[in-house]
Amino acid sequence: MCVGAAGHDGCVSAQVFRNAHLFDGLRHVGPGALGTRNGRIVAIGDPDEVRERVGPGAEEVDCLGGLLMPGFQDAHMHPMVGGLERLRCEMSGMGTVEEYLAALSGSAQRQRNATWFRAGGWSVAAFGPQGPTAELLDTVVPDKPAFIPSSDHHDAWVNTRALELAGITAETPDPPDGWIERDAHGNPTGTLREAAQALVWDHVETTREEYADALREAQSHLHSWGITGWHDALIGGYAGLDDPTQAYLDLIDAGELTAYVRASQWWDRHRGTEQVEELLAQRDRLAGHGLDAGSVKVMMDGISETFTATVTEPWLGELHCACGDSGLPFLSTEQAQEAVTALDAAGLQCHFHAIGDKAVRDALDAVEAARLANGANDLRHQIAHMQLVRPQDRGRFRALGVVANLQGMWAQRGTPAVSLAMPHLDAERARWHYPFRDVLRAGARFAGGSDWPINPPEPVAAVHVLVNRTTYSAEGDAPQPLVADQSIPVEVALSAYTAGSAWVNHRTDTGELLVGSRADLVLLDRDVVTAPSDEIGAAEVVGTWALGDRVFAR
Repeated sequence: MCVGAAGHDGCVSAQVFRNAHLFDGLRHVGPGALGTRNGRIVAIGDPDEVRERVGPGAEEVDCLGGLLMPGFQDAHMHPMVGGLERLRCEMSGMGTVEEYLAALSGSAQRQRNATWFRAGGWSVAAFGPQGPTAELLDTVVPDKPAFIPSSDHHDAWVNTRALELAGITAETPDPPDGWIERDAHGNPTGTLREAAQALVWDHVETTREEYADALREAQSHLHSWGITGWHDALIGGYAGLDDPTQAYLDLIDAGELTAYVRASQWWDRHRGTEQVEELLAQRDRLAGHGLDAGSVKVMMDGISETFTATVTEPWLGELHCACGDSGLPFLSTEQAQEAVTALDAAGLQCHFHAIGDKAVRDALDAVEAARLANGANDLRHQIAHMQLVRPQDRGRFRALGVVANLQGMWAQRGTPAVSLAMPHLDAERARWHYPFRDVLRAGARFAGGSDWPINPPEPVAAVHVLVNRTTYSAEGDAPQPLVADQSIPVEVALSAYTAGSAWVNHRTDTGELLVGSRADLVLLDRDVVTAPSDEIGAAEVVGTWALGDRVFAR
Protein backbone atom coordinates (compact mmCIF):
# COMPACT_ATOMS: atom_id res chain seq x y z
CA MET A 1 0.00 0.00 0.00
CA CYS A 2 1.33 3.45 -0.93
CA VAL A 3 -0.02 6.25 1.25
CA GLY A 4 2.33 9.10 0.45
CA ALA A 5 4.00 11.18 3.13
CA ALA A 6 2.49 9.17 5.98
CA GLY A 7 3.09 5.82 4.34
CA HIS A 8 5.13 2.94 5.61
CA ASP A 9 7.11 1.95 2.52
CA GLY A 10 8.46 5.32 1.39
CA CYS A 11 6.79 5.23 -2.04
CA VAL A 12 5.32 8.30 -3.72
CA SER A 13 1.63 8.40 -4.56
CA ALA A 14 0.37 10.96 -7.07
CA GLN A 15 -2.93 11.52 -8.85
CA VAL A 16 -4.49 13.95 -11.26
CA PHE A 17 -8.26 14.10 -10.84
CA ARG A 18 -9.75 15.54 -14.02
CA ASN A 19 -13.20 16.12 -15.50
CA ALA A 20 -14.55 16.87 -12.03
CA HIS A 21 -16.86 19.35 -10.43
CA LEU A 22 -15.35 20.61 -7.19
CA PHE A 23 -16.83 21.39 -3.80
CA ASP A 24 -14.00 22.79 -1.68
CA GLY A 25 -15.54 22.19 1.76
CA LEU A 26 -17.19 25.60 1.91
CA ARG A 27 -18.60 26.30 -1.53
CA HIS A 28 -19.18 24.90 -5.00
CA VAL A 29 -16.35 26.03 -7.30
CA GLY A 30 -17.50 24.34 -10.51
CA PRO A 31 -15.46 22.35 -13.06
CA GLY A 32 -11.77 21.83 -12.50
CA ALA A 33 -8.96 19.45 -11.76
CA LEU A 34 -7.02 18.55 -8.64
CA GLY A 35 -3.56 17.07 -8.19
CA THR A 36 -2.01 15.19 -5.27
CA ARG A 37 1.49 13.99 -4.51
CA ASN A 38 2.91 12.31 -1.46
CA GLY A 39 -0.42 12.39 0.38
CA ARG A 40 -1.06 16.11 -0.05
CA ILE A 41 -2.98 18.34 -2.44
CA VAL A 42 -0.45 20.15 -4.63
CA ALA A 43 -2.58 21.84 -7.30
CA ILE A 44 -6.17 22.86 -8.06
CA GLY A 45 -7.48 24.44 -11.27
CA ASP A 46 -6.83 23.99 -14.98
CA PRO A 47 -6.06 20.34 -15.89
CA ASP A 48 -2.88 21.11 -17.85
CA GLU A 49 -1.50 23.30 -15.09
CA VAL A 50 -2.39 20.66 -12.50
CA ARG A 51 -0.55 17.96 -14.50
CA GLU A 52 2.52 20.16 -14.76
CA ARG A 53 2.49 20.88 -11.03
CA VAL A 54 2.02 17.22 -10.05
CA GLY A 55 4.81 16.06 -12.33
CA PRO A 56 5.43 12.76 -14.09
CA GLY A 57 4.18 9.36 -13.05
CA ALA A 58 0.81 10.46 -11.72
CA GLU A 59 -2.27 8.26 -11.93
CA GLU A 60 -5.01 9.89 -14.00
CA VAL A 61 -8.47 9.66 -12.44
CA ASP A 62 -11.34 10.54 -14.77
CA CYS A 63 -14.15 11.80 -12.50
CA LEU A 64 -16.70 11.63 -15.35
CA GLY A 65 -18.35 14.85 -14.26
CA GLY A 66 -18.84 13.72 -10.67
CA LEU A 67 -18.35 15.85 -7.57
CA LEU A 68 -14.88 15.74 -6.02
CA MET A 69 -14.73 17.08 -2.49
CA PRO A 70 -12.91 16.69 0.82
CA GLY A 71 -13.49 13.35 2.46
CA PHE A 72 -16.53 13.33 4.70
CA GLN A 73 -15.83 13.62 8.41
CA ASP A 74 -18.36 12.33 10.92
CA ALA A 75 -18.43 14.51 14.01
CA HIS A 76 -20.20 12.05 16.33
CA MET A 77 -20.21 8.25 16.11
CA HIS A 78 -19.34 4.99 17.88
CA PRO A 79 -17.47 2.93 15.28
CA MET A 80 -16.32 0.17 17.63
CA VAL A 81 -19.92 -0.72 18.45
CA GLY A 82 -20.91 -0.43 14.80
CA GLY A 83 -18.11 -2.77 13.77
CA LEU A 84 -18.96 -5.32 16.44
CA GLU A 85 -22.59 -5.36 15.40
CA ARG A 86 -21.64 -5.83 11.75
CA LEU A 87 -19.47 -8.81 12.68
CA ARG A 88 -21.91 -10.33 15.17
CA CYS A 89 -25.51 -9.41 14.36
CA GLU A 90 -26.68 -6.01 13.15
CA MET A 91 -30.44 -5.40 13.30
CA SER A 92 -30.68 -1.64 12.73
CA GLY A 93 -32.39 -2.02 9.35
CA MET A 94 -35.17 -4.21 10.74
CA GLY A 95 -38.41 -3.24 12.43
CA THR A 96 -40.43 -6.26 13.62
CA VAL A 97 -40.03 -8.78 16.42
CA GLU A 98 -40.07 -11.61 13.88
CA GLU A 99 -37.20 -10.06 11.93
CA TYR A 100 -35.15 -9.61 15.09
CA LEU A 101 -35.65 -13.21 16.20
CA ALA A 102 -34.77 -14.55 12.76
CA ALA A 103 -31.58 -12.47 12.65
CA LEU A 104 -30.55 -13.56 16.14
CA SER A 105 -31.18 -17.20 15.33
CA GLY A 106 -29.16 -16.91 12.14
CA SER A 107 -26.24 -15.36 14.05
CA ALA A 108 -25.95 -18.23 16.50
CA GLN A 109 -23.56 -20.19 14.26
CA ARG A 110 -21.21 -17.22 13.83
CA GLN A 111 -21.08 -16.83 17.60
CA ARG A 112 -20.86 -20.48 18.56
CA ASN A 113 -17.38 -20.05 20.12
CA ALA A 114 -18.11 -16.76 21.89
CA THR A 115 -18.60 -16.66 25.65
CA TRP A 116 -21.31 -14.03 25.30
CA PHE A 117 -23.89 -13.62 22.55
CA ARG A 118 -23.69 -10.06 21.18
CA ALA A 119 -25.94 -8.18 18.76
CA GLY A 120 -27.57 -4.77 18.56
CA GLY A 121 -29.99 -2.46 16.83
CA TRP A 122 -33.50 -3.35 17.98
CA SER A 123 -35.97 -0.47 18.00
CA VAL A 124 -37.84 0.47 21.14
CA ALA A 125 -40.86 1.12 18.91
CA ALA A 126 -41.13 -2.60 18.09
CA PHE A 127 -41.77 -3.81 21.64
CA GLY A 128 -44.03 -1.32 23.38
CA PRO A 129 -43.35 0.64 26.56
CA GLN A 130 -42.25 -2.37 28.66
CA GLY A 131 -39.59 -3.49 26.21
CA PRO A 132 -38.58 -7.01 25.05
CA THR A 133 -38.41 -9.90 27.47
CA ALA A 134 -35.76 -12.41 28.50
CA GLU A 135 -38.28 -15.18 27.90
CA LEU A 136 -38.56 -14.16 24.24
CA LEU A 137 -34.77 -13.97 23.82
CA ASP A 138 -34.39 -17.40 25.47
CA THR A 139 -36.23 -18.93 22.51
CA VAL A 140 -33.25 -18.19 20.22
CA VAL A 141 -30.34 -17.81 22.66
CA PRO A 142 -30.92 -20.29 25.51
CA ASP A 143 -27.39 -21.60 26.05
CA LYS A 144 -25.21 -18.57 26.82
CA PRO A 145 -25.69 -15.08 28.27
CA ALA A 146 -26.86 -12.50 25.74
CA PHE A 147 -26.51 -8.71 25.79
CA ILE A 148 -28.23 -6.80 22.98
CA PRO A 149 -28.36 -2.97 23.04
CA SER A 150 -31.22 -1.13 21.41
CA SER A 151 -30.60 0.96 18.29
CA ASP A 152 -30.08 4.04 20.48
CA HIS A 153 -27.84 2.14 22.94
CA HIS A 154 -29.72 3.58 25.90
CA ASP A 155 -31.47 0.27 26.64
CA ALA A 156 -30.41 -3.38 26.61
CA TRP A 157 -32.26 -6.64 26.01
CA VAL A 158 -30.84 -9.57 27.98
CA ASN A 159 -31.79 -13.22 28.38
CA THR A 160 -32.33 -15.31 31.50
CA ARG A 161 -28.73 -16.57 31.59
CA ALA A 162 -27.47 -12.98 31.64
CA LEU A 163 -29.85 -11.99 34.45
CA GLU A 164 -28.75 -15.01 36.47
CA LEU A 165 -25.05 -14.39 35.89
CA ALA A 166 -25.44 -10.76 37.00
CA GLY A 167 -27.54 -11.77 40.02
CA ILE A 168 -30.46 -9.52 39.05
CA THR A 169 -33.62 -10.44 40.96
CA ALA A 170 -36.75 -8.77 42.27
CA GLU A 171 -34.65 -7.53 45.20
CA THR A 172 -32.07 -5.77 43.02
CA PRO A 173 -32.49 -1.99 43.42
CA ASP A 174 -32.63 0.35 40.45
CA PRO A 175 -29.58 2.58 39.97
CA PRO A 176 -30.23 6.31 40.43
CA ASP A 177 -29.81 7.00 36.69
CA GLY A 178 -31.67 4.07 35.15
CA TRP A 179 -34.07 1.27 35.93
CA ILE A 180 -34.90 -2.41 35.48
CA GLU A 181 -38.16 -3.16 33.71
CA ARG A 182 -40.22 -5.47 35.96
CA ASP A 183 -43.39 -7.51 35.87
CA ALA A 184 -46.33 -7.12 38.26
CA HIS A 185 -44.42 -9.06 40.94
CA GLY A 186 -41.26 -6.98 40.66
CA ASN A 187 -39.27 -9.61 38.76
CA PRO A 188 -36.88 -8.37 36.04
CA THR A 189 -38.37 -8.88 32.59
CA GLY A 190 -35.22 -8.62 30.45
CA THR A 191 -35.06 -4.91 29.52
CA LEU A 192 -32.56 -2.64 31.24
CA ARG A 193 -32.90 1.13 30.84
CA GLU A 194 -30.02 3.61 30.77
CA ALA A 195 -27.43 2.99 33.52
CA ALA A 196 -29.17 -0.24 34.59
CA GLN A 197 -27.42 -1.78 31.58
CA ALA A 198 -24.23 -1.75 33.65
CA LEU A 199 -25.64 -4.44 35.95
CA VAL A 200 -25.12 -6.94 33.12
CA TRP A 201 -22.59 -5.04 31.02
CA ASP A 202 -19.94 -5.33 33.73
CA HIS A 203 -19.94 -9.10 33.12
CA VAL A 204 -19.74 -9.10 29.30
CA GLU A 205 -16.53 -10.56 27.87
CA THR A 206 -15.00 -9.56 24.51
CA THR A 207 -11.41 -10.25 23.46
CA ARG A 208 -8.79 -7.73 22.38
CA GLU A 209 -8.61 -9.41 18.98
CA GLU A 210 -12.37 -9.08 18.52
CA TYR A 211 -12.15 -5.39 19.29
CA ALA A 212 -9.36 -4.84 16.75
CA ASP A 213 -11.29 -6.80 14.11
CA ALA A 214 -14.39 -4.72 14.83
CA LEU A 215 -12.52 -1.46 14.36
CA ARG A 216 -11.03 -2.70 11.07
CA GLU A 217 -14.53 -3.64 9.90
CA ALA A 218 -15.87 -0.26 10.96
CA GLN A 219 -13.13 1.64 9.15
CA SER A 220 -13.68 -0.30 5.93
CA HIS A 221 -17.42 0.28 6.13
CA LEU A 222 -16.99 4.00 6.79
CA HIS A 223 -14.57 4.44 3.90
CA SER A 224 -17.23 2.93 1.64
CA TRP A 225 -19.46 5.90 2.50
CA GLY A 226 -16.70 8.42 1.73
CA ILE A 227 -15.74 8.98 5.37
CA THR A 228 -12.05 9.66 5.94
CA GLY A 229 -12.20 10.88 9.52
CA TRP A 230 -14.45 10.85 12.54
CA HIS A 231 -14.97 11.87 16.13
CA ASP A 232 -15.40 8.85 18.38
CA ALA A 233 -17.96 10.20 20.82
CA LEU A 234 -16.98 7.98 23.75
CA ILE A 235 -13.77 6.24 24.71
CA GLY A 236 -13.18 4.81 28.16
CA GLY A 237 -16.29 2.68 28.19
CA TYR A 238 -19.85 3.07 29.44
CA ALA A 239 -22.69 0.60 29.92
CA GLY A 240 -23.50 -0.87 26.52
CA LEU A 241 -20.68 0.92 24.66
CA ASP A 242 -17.40 -0.95 24.29
CA ASP A 243 -14.17 0.93 24.98
CA PRO A 244 -12.29 1.25 21.65
CA THR A 245 -9.11 2.79 23.11
CA GLN A 246 -6.85 -0.26 22.92
CA ALA A 247 -8.13 -1.17 19.46
CA TYR A 248 -7.18 2.29 18.19
CA LEU A 249 -3.70 1.88 19.63
CA ASP A 250 -3.40 -1.58 18.10
CA LEU A 251 -4.37 -0.32 14.64
CA ILE A 252 -2.05 2.68 14.96
CA ASP A 253 0.85 0.42 15.95
CA ALA A 254 0.11 -1.86 12.96
CA GLY A 255 -0.12 1.10 10.56
CA GLU A 256 -3.73 0.18 9.77
CA LEU A 257 -5.59 3.29 10.93
CA THR A 258 -6.07 5.14 7.65
CA ALA A 259 -8.70 7.58 8.98
CA TYR A 260 -8.09 10.65 11.09
CA VAL A 261 -9.70 10.18 14.53
CA ARG A 262 -10.41 12.50 17.43
CA ALA A 263 -12.04 11.01 20.54
CA SER A 264 -14.00 12.15 23.57
CA GLN A 265 -13.13 10.73 26.96
CA TRP A 266 -16.01 10.00 29.34
CA TRP A 267 -17.08 12.40 32.08
CA ASP A 268 -18.10 10.20 35.03
CA ARG A 269 -21.23 11.85 36.39
CA HIS A 270 -20.82 10.01 39.70
CA ARG A 271 -17.58 11.83 40.41
CA GLY A 272 -16.50 15.46 40.55
CA THR A 273 -13.82 17.75 39.23
CA GLU A 274 -11.05 15.62 40.73
CA GLN A 275 -11.18 13.57 37.52
CA VAL A 276 -9.97 16.50 35.38
CA GLU A 277 -6.31 15.73 36.11
CA GLU A 278 -6.89 12.08 35.14
CA LEU A 279 -8.45 13.15 31.85
CA LEU A 280 -5.50 15.42 31.12
CA ALA A 281 -3.04 12.63 31.88
CA GLN A 282 -4.92 10.22 29.62
CA ARG A 283 -5.07 12.83 26.85
CA ASP A 284 -1.30 13.25 26.99
CA ARG A 285 -0.64 9.50 27.20
CA LEU A 286 -2.79 8.75 24.16
CA ALA A 287 -1.32 11.66 22.21
CA GLY A 288 2.06 10.03 22.68
CA HIS A 289 0.69 6.98 20.88
CA GLY A 290 -0.90 8.99 18.07
CA LEU A 291 -4.51 9.19 19.29
CA ASP A 292 -6.11 12.61 19.79
CA ALA A 293 -8.31 12.53 22.93
CA GLY A 294 -8.52 16.21 23.77
CA SER A 295 -12.30 16.20 24.10
CA VAL A 296 -14.59 15.08 26.95
CA LYS A 297 -18.11 13.65 26.54
CA VAL A 298 -20.60 15.31 28.91
CA MET A 299 -23.93 13.47 28.98
CA MET A 300 -26.80 15.79 29.91
CA ASP A 301 -29.89 13.59 29.48
CA GLY A 302 -31.32 10.44 27.91
CA ILE A 303 -33.43 10.04 24.76
CA SER A 304 -36.89 10.98 23.57
CA GLU A 305 -37.91 7.39 22.73
CA THR A 306 -38.15 6.52 26.44
CA PHE A 307 -38.86 10.10 27.58
CA THR A 308 -35.57 10.32 29.47
CA ALA A 309 -34.69 13.43 27.43
CA THR A 310 -35.10 16.40 29.77
CA VAL A 311 -37.68 19.05 28.93
CA THR A 312 -38.60 22.39 30.49
CA GLU A 313 -42.31 21.56 30.32
CA PRO A 314 -43.46 17.98 31.05
CA TRP A 315 -44.01 15.42 28.33
CA LEU A 316 -47.74 14.99 27.73
CA GLY A 317 -49.87 11.87 28.16
CA GLU A 318 -49.09 8.43 29.56
CA LEU A 319 -45.36 7.71 29.36
CA HIS A 320 -44.65 4.44 31.25
CA CYS A 321 -41.38 6.03 32.31
CA ALA A 322 -39.92 5.38 35.75
CA CYS A 323 -38.12 8.73 35.67
CA GLY A 324 -41.29 10.83 35.63
CA ASP A 325 -42.65 13.21 33.00
CA SER A 326 -39.76 15.68 32.60
CA GLY A 327 -36.90 13.34 31.68
CA LEU A 328 -33.84 11.96 33.40
CA PRO A 329 -31.11 14.57 34.01
CA PHE A 330 -27.66 12.98 34.28
CA LEU A 331 -26.17 16.18 35.68
CA SER A 332 -27.93 18.89 37.62
CA THR A 333 -27.62 22.46 36.37
CA GLU A 334 -25.07 23.16 39.09
CA GLN A 335 -23.06 19.98 38.44
CA ALA A 336 -22.90 20.73 34.73
CA GLN A 337 -21.65 24.26 35.31
CA GLU A 338 -19.02 23.13 37.78
CA ALA A 339 -17.80 20.35 35.48
CA VAL A 340 -17.68 22.44 32.31
CA THR A 341 -15.99 25.36 34.03
CA ALA A 342 -13.25 23.01 35.29
CA LEU A 343 -12.84 21.28 31.93
CA ASP A 344 -12.73 24.59 30.10
CA ALA A 345 -10.12 25.96 32.50
CA ALA A 346 -7.99 22.85 31.89
CA GLY A 347 -8.11 23.30 28.12
CA LEU A 348 -10.37 20.32 27.41
CA GLN A 349 -13.10 20.54 24.79
CA CYS A 350 -16.63 19.62 25.92
CA HIS A 351 -18.74 17.41 23.67
CA PHE A 352 -22.30 17.44 25.01
CA HIS A 353 -25.06 14.91 24.48
CA ALA A 354 -28.27 16.96 24.76
CA ILE A 355 -31.62 15.82 23.34
CA GLY A 356 -34.36 17.69 25.21
CA ASP A 357 -34.75 21.45 25.31
CA LYS A 358 -33.80 21.62 28.99
CA ALA A 359 -30.63 19.61 28.33
CA VAL A 360 -29.69 21.99 25.51
CA ARG A 361 -30.38 25.01 27.71
CA ASP A 362 -28.36 23.56 30.60
CA ALA A 363 -25.43 22.80 28.29
CA LEU A 364 -25.46 26.36 26.97
CA ASP A 365 -25.73 27.70 30.52
CA ALA A 366 -22.72 25.58 31.50
CA VAL A 367 -20.62 27.03 28.68
CA GLU A 368 -21.78 30.52 29.62
CA ALA A 369 -20.69 29.91 33.22
CA ALA A 370 -17.29 28.75 31.95
CA ARG A 371 -16.95 31.85 29.78
CA LEU A 372 -17.72 34.12 32.73
CA ALA A 373 -15.22 32.30 34.95
CA ASN A 374 -12.41 31.67 32.46
CA GLY A 375 -12.86 34.17 29.66
CA ALA A 376 -13.02 33.45 25.94
CA ASN A 377 -10.96 30.71 24.31
CA ASP A 378 -10.86 28.57 21.17
CA LEU A 379 -11.75 25.15 22.61
CA ARG A 380 -14.76 24.79 20.27
CA HIS A 381 -17.23 23.19 22.66
CA GLN A 382 -20.06 21.44 20.84
CA ILE A 383 -23.58 20.22 21.51
CA ALA A 384 -24.71 17.10 19.66
CA HIS A 385 -28.25 15.95 18.80
CA MET A 386 -30.42 18.97 19.80
CA GLN A 387 -33.77 17.35 19.06
CA LEU A 388 -35.72 20.11 20.80
CA VAL A 389 -34.35 23.64 21.12
CA ARG A 390 -36.29 26.56 22.58
CA PRO A 391 -36.51 29.65 20.31
CA GLN A 392 -34.72 31.79 22.91
CA ASP A 393 -31.72 29.43 22.91
CA ARG A 394 -31.10 29.25 19.17
CA GLY A 395 -29.02 32.41 19.01
CA ARG A 396 -26.87 31.41 21.97
CA PHE A 397 -24.76 28.94 19.97
CA ARG A 398 -23.12 31.79 18.06
CA ALA A 399 -22.98 34.08 21.07
CA LEU A 400 -21.13 31.49 23.16
CA GLY A 401 -19.02 30.04 20.35
CA VAL A 402 -20.69 26.62 20.65
CA VAL A 403 -20.73 24.37 17.58
CA ALA A 404 -24.06 22.78 16.66
CA ASN A 405 -23.26 19.11 16.00
CA LEU A 406 -26.03 17.90 13.66
CA GLN A 407 -27.14 14.33 13.13
CA GLY A 408 -28.67 14.98 9.74
CA MET A 409 -30.58 11.72 9.36
CA TRP A 410 -32.60 12.51 12.48
CA ALA A 411 -34.34 15.61 11.09
CA GLN A 412 -37.19 13.66 9.49
CA ARG A 413 -40.39 11.98 10.61
CA GLY A 414 -39.37 8.35 10.18
CA THR A 415 -37.05 8.01 13.17
CA PRO A 416 -38.38 6.53 16.45
CA ALA A 417 -37.03 9.60 18.24
CA VAL A 418 -39.51 11.78 16.36
CA SER A 419 -42.42 9.39 15.86
CA LEU A 420 -42.56 8.33 19.52
CA ALA A 421 -42.09 11.84 20.87
CA MET A 422 -44.61 13.68 18.68
CA PRO A 423 -47.79 12.44 20.43
CA HIS A 424 -46.39 13.72 23.72
CA LEU A 425 -45.68 17.28 22.56
CA ASP A 426 -48.06 20.18 22.03
CA ALA A 427 -48.18 21.86 18.60
CA GLU A 428 -45.72 24.59 19.55
CA ARG A 429 -43.04 22.25 20.89
CA ALA A 430 -43.49 19.87 17.95
CA ARG A 431 -42.11 22.71 15.81
CA TRP A 432 -38.97 22.90 17.98
CA HIS A 433 -37.60 19.77 16.29
CA TYR A 434 -34.05 20.26 14.97
CA PRO A 435 -34.35 24.03 14.26
CA PHE A 436 -31.19 24.16 12.18
CA ARG A 437 -32.11 27.08 9.90
CA ASP A 438 -32.76 29.32 12.92
CA VAL A 439 -29.44 28.30 14.48
CA LEU A 440 -27.73 28.97 11.12
CA ARG A 441 -29.36 32.39 10.71
CA ALA A 442 -28.01 33.33 14.12
CA GLY A 443 -24.50 32.67 12.81
CA ALA A 444 -23.57 29.37 14.45
CA ARG A 445 -21.06 26.91 13.05
CA PHE A 446 -22.21 23.41 12.13
CA ALA A 447 -20.51 20.01 12.28
CA GLY A 448 -22.16 16.89 10.89
CA GLY A 449 -22.38 13.43 12.43
CA SER A 450 -24.44 10.24 12.31
CA ASP A 451 -24.24 8.68 15.80
CA TRP A 452 -23.62 5.38 13.99
CA PRO A 453 -24.66 2.64 14.71
CA ILE A 454 -27.79 4.40 15.97
CA ASN A 455 -28.28 5.66 12.42
CA PRO A 456 -26.56 4.57 9.19
CA PRO A 457 -23.26 6.43 8.63
CA GLU A 458 -24.31 7.78 5.23
CA PRO A 459 -23.33 11.45 4.78
CA VAL A 460 -25.09 11.87 1.43
CA ALA A 461 -28.34 10.58 2.91
CA ALA A 462 -27.89 12.94 5.87
CA VAL A 463 -27.29 15.91 3.56
CA HIS A 464 -30.46 15.00 1.66
CA VAL A 465 -32.48 15.10 4.90
CA LEU A 466 -30.93 18.38 6.05
CA VAL A 467 -31.89 20.00 2.74
CA ASN A 468 -35.33 18.38 2.34
CA ARG A 469 -36.29 17.51 5.94
CA THR A 470 -37.35 14.10 4.66
CA THR A 471 -35.65 10.98 3.36
CA TYR A 472 -34.81 10.28 -0.27
CA SER A 473 -37.22 8.18 -2.30
CA ALA A 474 -36.46 7.04 -5.83
CA GLU A 475 -40.21 6.54 -6.33
CA GLY A 476 -41.01 10.11 -5.27
CA ASP A 477 -43.12 9.06 -2.29
CA ALA A 478 -40.98 10.42 0.53
CA PRO A 479 -42.80 11.23 3.80
CA GLN A 480 -43.93 14.75 4.52
CA PRO A 481 -41.09 17.03 5.65
CA LEU A 482 -40.50 17.62 9.33
CA VAL A 483 -40.81 21.35 10.08
CA ALA A 484 -39.93 22.16 6.47
CA ASP A 485 -38.92 25.77 7.13
CA GLN A 486 -35.90 24.54 9.14
CA SER A 487 -34.11 23.13 6.08
CA ILE A 488 -30.62 24.36 5.26
CA PRO A 489 -28.89 24.90 1.88
CA VAL A 490 -27.00 22.01 0.31
CA GLU A 491 -23.62 23.77 0.46
CA VAL A 492 -24.10 24.40 4.20
CA ALA A 493 -25.04 20.76 4.76
CA LEU A 494 -22.03 19.49 2.78
CA SER A 495 -19.78 21.89 4.64
CA ALA A 496 -21.04 20.56 7.98
CA TYR A 497 -19.76 17.09 7.03
CA THR A 498 -16.41 18.37 5.73
CA ALA A 499 -14.97 21.74 6.80
CA GLY A 500 -17.30 22.02 9.80
CA SER A 501 -16.33 18.70 11.33
CA ALA A 502 -12.65 19.38 10.60
CA TRP A 503 -12.90 22.77 12.30
CA VAL A 504 -14.53 21.48 15.47
CA ASN A 505 -11.83 18.79 15.62
CA HIS A 506 -9.09 21.44 15.41
CA ARG A 507 -7.82 20.13 12.09
CA THR A 508 -6.26 22.82 9.92
CA ASP A 509 -4.97 20.46 7.24
CA THR A 510 -8.16 18.66 6.23
CA GLY A 511 -11.83 19.33 5.51
CA GLU A 512 -11.11 21.74 2.63
CA LEU A 513 -9.57 21.46 -0.83
CA LEU A 514 -6.49 23.61 -0.29
CA VAL A 515 -2.96 23.25 -1.58
CA GLY A 516 -0.99 21.64 1.25
CA SER A 517 -3.98 19.92 2.82
CA ARG A 518 -4.19 16.15 3.28
CA ALA A 519 -5.35 14.35 0.16
CA ASP A 520 -8.43 12.98 1.95
CA LEU A 521 -11.02 12.96 -0.83
CA VAL A 522 -14.36 11.53 -1.86
CA LEU A 523 -15.76 11.35 -5.38
CA LEU A 524 -19.54 11.22 -5.89
CA ASP A 525 -21.06 10.02 -9.14
CA ARG A 526 -22.92 13.31 -9.65
CA ASP A 527 -22.82 16.96 -8.68
CA VAL A 528 -25.31 17.13 -5.81
CA VAL A 529 -24.96 20.92 -5.49
CA THR A 530 -26.48 21.60 -8.91
CA ALA A 531 -28.82 18.58 -8.93
CA PRO A 532 -32.50 18.98 -7.98
CA SER A 533 -32.70 18.97 -4.19
CA ASP A 534 -35.01 15.96 -4.08
CA GLU A 535 -32.39 13.88 -5.94
CA ILE A 536 -29.43 14.52 -3.63
CA GLY A 537 -29.91 11.16 -1.93
CA ALA A 538 -29.51 9.31 -5.24
CA ALA A 539 -25.79 10.13 -5.35
CA GLU A 540 -23.33 7.31 -4.71
CA VAL A 541 -19.72 7.23 -3.61
CA VAL A 542 -17.40 6.25 -6.48
CA GLY A 543 -14.14 6.34 -4.55
CA THR A 544 -12.52 7.39 -1.29
CA TRP A 545 -8.88 8.41 -0.80
CA ALA A 546 -7.03 8.80 2.52
CA LEU A 547 -3.73 10.65 2.29
CA GLY A 548 -3.76 9.98 -1.43
CA ASP A 549 -4.27 6.24 -1.10
CA ARG A 550 -7.49 4.84 -2.51
CA VAL A 551 -9.21 3.09 0.38
CA PHE A 552 -12.54 2.42 -1.36
CA ALA A 553 -13.62 1.88 -4.96
CA ARG A 554 -17.19 1.20 -5.96
